[in-house]
Amino acid sequence: MSTIDPTARIEDGAVIGEGTSIGPYCVIGPHVVIGANCKLVAHVHITAQTSIGDGTTIYPFASLGTPPQSLSYRGELTRLQIGQGCTIRESVTMNAGTVAGGGITRVGDRGYFMNCSHVGHDCQVGNDAIFATSATLGGHCEIGDFVFIGGLSAVHQFTRIGPQVMVGGVCGVRGDVIPFALVNGQYASLEGLNIIGMKRRKFTKERLATVRSFYQKLFHGPGIFAERLSAVQPLASEDPAIAEILAFIENGKHRALCLPANPRDRP
Repeated sequence: MSTIDPTARIEDGAVIGEGTSIGPYCVIGPHVVIGANCKLVAHVHITAQTSIGDGTTIYPFASLGTPPQSLSYRGELTRLQIGQGCTIRESVTMNAGTVAGGGITRVGDRGYFMNCSHVGHDCQVGNDAIFATSATLGGHCEIGDFVFIGGLSAVHQFTRIGPQVMVGGVCGVRGDVIPFALVNGQYASLEGLNIIGMKRRKFTKERLATVRSFYQKLFHGPGIFAERLSAVQPLASEDPAIAEILAFIENGKHRALCLPANPRDRP
């Protein structure tokens, strides 16, 4: 049985899953679907066409599915989709999508969103992401699986962050970040590979050495960046991670690539 505190307001049409508990003073809109065994601690606000996966816990003053913070928004009913097993801490905000951006903001499974973090409209966030306190995404960002974004860091709209990236604290991320990277600095620059994260994902010493060698050739080898990028294309066959990085670079559209801070490594 679901348990609903008598002070909560659940509008007609909302769907509440089996075993879900809704605490004091929560407000749930008419188009919301909440999965099984979720827990809304208290003072949670959910609106729009928001769906929340099974086993998700949401802490006080989180606001989910609120209108996109976009000047193009004209009051359309759009969507926010949150996966299973997420933890959404105090005062987290996640906006619904815009019609121009596809109409949906997606957050994957098992995400951990610390207090005051924000997911902007039309963002696509992968599985097992961790957003530290006040980590913020502008609209239309794409965030891969197993990404960690440090506290007080902000990601520019339309930026892509590949899988298994670690973004340091207090970073402004203005360029696309390749998979498996470590970025840091006031305006984020590439500092190397996220070796700790790669080891956690069971990369062997041999694989780490292969990917490190590729990284050095691409970002610190002789010549200009375009020449180095062309020269390393044949290395895609040496490791799936290399192929993934090269495909990520090739698919860039809106933002420049995040590169090392050394001016000579700029394309």
